Amino acid sequence: MIQGGTVLNVIDNSGAKKVCCIKVLAGYRRRYAFVGDLIMVSVKSLRTKRKSTSKTKKGEIYKALVVRTKYNVKKISGEKISFFENSVILLSKQNKFIGTRIFGSLPVSFRYTKYLRILSLSNGLIH
Repeated sequence: MIQGGTVLNVIDNSGAKKVCCIKVLAGYRRRYAFVGDLIMVSVKSLRTKRKSTSKTKKGEIYKALVVRTKYNVKKISGEKISFFENSVILLSKQNKFIGTRIFGSLPVSFRYTKYLRILSLSNGLIH
């Protein structure tokens, strides 16, 4: 469950390392975001190797797609999946991916969303 003020890891190569959630999108007075939801984030820190060539700057505001949460994700079969960290992928204003690679694996539930492209960018899927 991601809410305003939550600090998240960025798992793409956009140059940002940590971001903070500002607002949960898609809903009036919506409080929590789960895997597959869009949020607005502010960049808090950058990766040290890519500070000079980074596509992002500290303090900028972006849209982000939540891809992992510590909170359990319930599957159709009844199983529950949880991750060790809360993490996101940064998007531009037009909902295009800023990074070109995604580090780590993603839940297979993204196969049934409009963000099908992230499956080809990631390392693997968790069933």
